[in-house]
Amino acid sequence: MTQATADRQVGVIGLGAMGLGIAKTLRNHGYTVYACDARPEAAAAFACEGGVACAAPAEVASHVDVIVSVVVNAAQTEAVLFGEGGAAGAMRPGSTFVMCSTVDPNWSIALEARLAQQGILYVDGPISGGAAKAASGQMTMMTSATPAAYAAAGDVLEAMAGKVYRLGDKAGAGSKVKIINQLLAGVHIAVAAEAMALGLREGVDAASLYEVITHSAGNSWMFENRMAHVLAGDYTPLSAVDIFVKDLGLVLDTARATKFPLPLAATAHQMFMQASTAGHAKEDDAAVIKIFPGITLPEGPSA
Repeated sequence: MTQATADRQVGVIGLGAMGLGIAKTLRNHGYTVYACDARPEAAAAFACEGGVACAAPAEVASHVDVIVSVVVNAAQTEAVLFGEGGAAGAMRPGSTFVMCSTVDPNWSIALEARLAQQGILYVDGPISGGAAKAASGQMTMMTSATPAAYAAAGDVLEAMAGKVYRLGDKAGAGSKVKIINQLLAGVHIAVAAEAMALGLREGVDAASLYEVITHSAGNSWMFENRMAHVLAGDYTPLSAVDIFVKDLGLVLDTARATKFPLPLAATAHQMFMQASTAGHAKEDDAAVIKIFPGITLPEGPSA
């Protein structure tokens, strides 16, 4: 830890699975971390570990020059910035807002322009890797920002992620790469569920099927990770079904604007929509397997 880092104050808004990991990682790197969450008890718990709890985004903004926002979507980001107690009104000119959500790239581009009118720098910085990698500082960031924003917040980005990809000198590219990643992630989960469901329907031993596939050419990271949840019968949400309803919806909306066909993404989106409307919206995204009829699922903890 350098003296500069020890004196550095950073804000984290949103202490969910990944936001909490980011806040802890920054704290472990020696930053003073001011944090808030829609659940006051989450910020209070983080304060017990050496962070500083704040009641609202504006309070966070009053203490820091860099805010990292780790909320679910564009609507929540709008509320963080411009809602009651929002950060934008309290951020000093020259401070930086790092947006880590998966959003419409055009919305991200517009947000950069809105914040620039107030003299606030902006990093379009979606993240990937899950809660474990966020907590270990090994997640991936897909970023695009002006040189000034990178100069102001680059040390924070490097501290919170194992890989920080710089994809452009203005907002938009980071979010575009993230939704392409989500296209692949969503399709991979959907087809993994389809394959496992076929195996179960055909009477193949599920554990044996999992063992063979994870050591064969048909394996994917998503099959290996998510089908383990199916084997355990545990649909406690790490990433929920409705996350992919949203993210694949963003993928399709982006492609629709230029009339670009995405047949596999469209099918996967419908599968997650079906799982959501069947009552599995808040379950782990591996619960998309539950849309298939006539299969026997392992018993396990309820979501």
